Amino acid sequence: QAQLVESGGGLVEPGGSLRLVCTASGFTFSSYAMSWYRQEPGNPGKGRELVATINLSGDRVNYADFVQDRFIMSRDNARNMVYLQMNNLKPEDTAVYYCDAWKYTGYDRTDYWGQGTQVTVSS
Repeated sequence: QAQLVESGGGLVEPGGSLRLVCTASGFTFSSYAMSWYRQEPGNPGKGRELVATINLSGDRVNYADFVQDRFIMSRDNARNMVYLQMNNLKPEDTAVYYCDAWKYTGYDRTDYWGQGTQVTVSS
């Protein structure tokens, strides 16, 4: 069955960097666009916030405005992995980060989600 596993989260000081990794299995990874989302802990009313999306081939990435050139998303279709390099982290980046594999078949959207990885930015 389809599975996504995120890793690389942790505690970092403001201005620091982390690289998140999402490893996919059980589906044709190269046929799915990939997105990173985040959700603030203890604030379920806000919902998940889209961080970045990468296309199938990995040559096009769209970022949320709040990223402000600090994050870089990439993918390796040979390894079934997607990455989020996060630089110049701020306390407001503290959240659980999730990867999402998605595609449309006609009007029907299929999503696979990982379990999330915690990122805490604090001094």
